[in-house]
Order: sequence, then structure tokens, then C-alpha cells
Amino acid sequence: MRKVFDCAARFKGTSLNDNLLQGPDFTNSLVGVLTRFRQETVALVADIEAMFHQVRVPPRDSNALRFLWWPDHDLLKDPTDFQMRVHLFGAMSSPSCAGFALRKTAKDYGAVYGEVATRAVHDSFYVDDLLVSVSNAEAGINLACQLIGLLNKGGFRLGKCNNREVLTAIPADERAPSVFDLDLDHLPYERTLGIHWNAEADTFQFMTTLKDRPTT
Repeated sequence: MRKVFDCAARFKGTSLNDNLLQGPDFTNSLVGVLTRFRQETVALVADIEAMFHQVRVPPRDSNALRFLWWPDHDLLKDPTDFQMRVHLFGAMSSPSCAGFALRKTAKDYGAVYGEVATRAVHDSFYVDDLLVSVSNAEAGINLACQLIGLLNKGGFRLGKCNNREVLTAIPADERAPSVFDLDLDHLPYERTLGIHWNAEADTFQFMTTLKDRPTT
């Protein structure tokens, strides 16, 4: 059994989302992110692990996120009142709050980690997905290390990229599961923003399934 938080679920005619403000839209243009991703030779792809859960809810607002659950997951005990201290997946306000926190991290620590990393945070994220490209492997290694350090300051954790030299420079625990114990002679496919990216060939691909229908 697992907890599922459905912020659109209605009780007595209302839901949590009905009572939340969406907030400003900090989401970059999808077309813009994908277009900039193709500008340079070495591609870096990353996503933020459980992005919304890395952003705390102000204590004065956490009362709105109460839920009932069994203490220690023991179904024989009476349910207890708990509060979420972080933002929920599916809450109308979560993308705006997380986007603000991401940009605030870049603003607060950008001077330490450099303009290139700061610009990547501002221009190359689509919600929790990062797609950015650089001119060579050395620049990729530098940017990857800068981004990992910068976003760690805000509690955000990254992974993934396609260049062999860059991959070997990234600590194993910072890589995506698909590149653990990676055979560097055969790089994997990554699914990026709903598009399949063949990291070996460095191409976008669209996977389709044709239904077998009679000819008319």
C-alpha cells in the first residue's frame, strides 16, 4: 500500500486545488529549450530528483496539507493526523513554487558557480528537466560540476549526460539509474521531455506504434 495525494479529488464539492493559487509561470518555452539543446556539440541532460519534494512549504501553510495515515505503516493502529512539509505532485501551486526556488538558488549562489551555470538554470530547464549543450567535453565537465554544486545548495539533485569524458567525471551516485555501471562504448537511450534521445547517435527519435487495421 502506498500514499497517493490527489489534489484534484473533491470532498463536499471542493478540492485542494480549488483553494490554491497557481502562481507565476516560471516554465520556459518547450520549443526554446529543445532548440537551444541542439546548438552545440556536447549535450547534457539532467532531471531533478523529486523536485517538488525538495521545496519546503512554509509552516503557516502546512495545515492545509494534513492527511490521515497509520503510524509506522501499521494498519492495526488507529490512523494519525500528519502534515506534509514539502510541496505535492499534482498541487496547482507546486510548479510555480518549485520554479521560484530553483531560480532563487541560481540567484543566491550564481556568483560562486559562474554565469554559464546560472544561465543554464534560467534558460535550459523545462520544469525539472535540464537540456543544455556546450562546445566540447571540457566545457561539459566544468558545467556539469558547476550545476551539481550550485543546485545542491538548494537541495536539488541532478543526473545524466551523453559524452563519455563528461560521464566519467560525474560521481556514480550523481548519475541517472540508466547509466550506472555504464558500458561507455554503448551509450543508452534517454527519454527527454517525451521525446526519445539516442545518446549514442545524439539524435531525437519519436517512437510510434502503428495499429494493424484493414485497408479501406
